[in-house]
Amino acid sequence: MPGVLTYGAVGATRPAEETWPPSGLPDGLRAHTRTVPIGHGDADWRAAADAVLRWGVKTRSGFAVAGRDGAGEVVTEGAEYRITAGLGPLAVHEPVRVVAVVDTPDRRGFAYGTLPGHPVSGEEAFVVHRAPDGTVSLTLRSLTAPAPDGPWRTLFPALLVAQRFFRRRYLRALRSR
Repeated sequence: MPGVLTYGAVGATRPAEETWPPSGLPDGLRAHTRTVPIGHGDADWRAAADAVLRWGVKTRSGFAVAGRDGAGEVVTEGAEYRITAGLGPLAVHEPVRVVAVVDTPDRRGFAYGTLPGHPVSGEEAFVVHRAPDGTVSLTLRSLTAPAPDGPWRTLFPALLVAQRFFRRRYLRALRSR
């Protein structure tokens, strides 16, 4: 049985849209967006476009991703996944649902929303896009709030520090080698 998302602004990261005005969002959500170039040309586009829809940003940043209830390796709107971050014997599990997918000739990516048990509440989007000059870029968008309840809620300030650390990894994850 699917879980209920832990926030109300479902789809607010708008991965299909080129620009993202994070205004008019419900109070309490911290908005973040950043775009970085990751390559140039058709080969870099194909590699990054394929990787983003196979959870490459997360897995290349140190997370394990497992589909739930038959969800496959390729992101699918409505599918649920369990993302795990591990450090030695400690593991943090993040249940999520894919809430939007974009797959066009020049823009590919997705957004997921948090389910109960996730350390924070909100949505995160990873979008690869290419410009007419061949530049391939990755855009990260996120909306974050404390988890609605549970032990993680009191750790929210520390989780924001961890989030900044992982965002830096995300932005490097798909760079052409």
